[in-house]
Amino acid sequence: MRIAAALASWIVLALTGCFASSHSPSPSALGLPASSGAMLASLATPGPIGFEKIVAADWAVDRSGMINLDHPKAQAAGIVDGSEPIHLYLYVLRHPEFGTYLVDSGVEAGFRSPESSEHVGVLVRSAMKTEALEPRVTTGEWLARSGGPVDGVFLTHIHLDHIMGLPDLPADTPVWLGPGETTAEAFLNLFSRSTTDALLGASPALHSWRFEQDPDGRFEGVVDVFGDGSLWALHVPGHSPGSTAFVVRTPQGPQLLVGDASHTKWGWENGVEPGSFSLDRPRSAKNLARLRELAEDVPQMKVHLGHQSLDD
Repeated sequence: MRIAAALASWIVLALTGCFASSHSPSPSALGLPASSGAMLASLATPGPIGFEKIVAADWAVDRSGMINLDHPKAQAAGIVDGSEPIHLYLYVLRHPEFGTYLVDSGVEAGFRSPESSEHVGVLVRSAMKTEALEPRVTTGEWLARSGGPVDGVFLTHIHLDHIMGLPDLPADTPVWLGPGETTAEAFLNLFSRSTTDALLGASPALHSWRFEQDPDGRFEGVVDVFGDGSLWALHVPGHSPGSTAFVVRTPQGPQLLVGDASHTKWGWENGVEPGSFSLDRPRSAKNLARLRELAEDVPQMKVHLGHQSLDD
């Protein structure tokens, strides 16, 4: 009877897909809904946030997931599927008043072993080819080196390659993410949800940004994270429902972290959205265009892509 019931539940999930995670975030008390116009005005002057970009690991994944190979530009350029070298990044933001925050999470110490992390299921490990992942600096190693606490993590989204470092942080570290991330439905979640939940932790302190419609119509939502115009969260769904980009005002000028709105240098430079890794490709294309327009309007801003560097 129990086997029959379990089988019936599995069939229902397989037919309907399932949520990305069983965890439910609470509405964020941090951050104020704002306008893109206010953000643009703030970028005229340098900001107070110390900024560090760390290459956490080297990897390679299918090009067709990161670039829409059906796009006319991709076809004209002769871009074909294959293994594309990428990096996993960890960004460190140090605010003089509000503390130290990470954007995305790098990789945890478990990925140093050939067997990979104990938090990653066997099927996911095989599908994602985590044996090819080569850590440079784990999040735990960075934490030991930095010697200071982390006040929170801002996720661009909760795909596994962006939450792999969370187990190295204290279990009560608060994590912020975009709306709809945990409730995104896809058939593949049937296999990856347990891994997502394990990486997020047993009882994660999850908070969802309170995005409202951008009065200026440039983005689907803008949040002034600390309320002082130093860090801005932009709602750019498409790759995932809650995909979030960040604009950081630093003493060296503004930094734009686009997340997986664009994985690759070629995709960004040619305005071609991600491929099969995105849930909503048309929406992904629209928000990629918005981010590229922002970068053109603020030429002094440095752009950081999801998995490659424009400087390479």
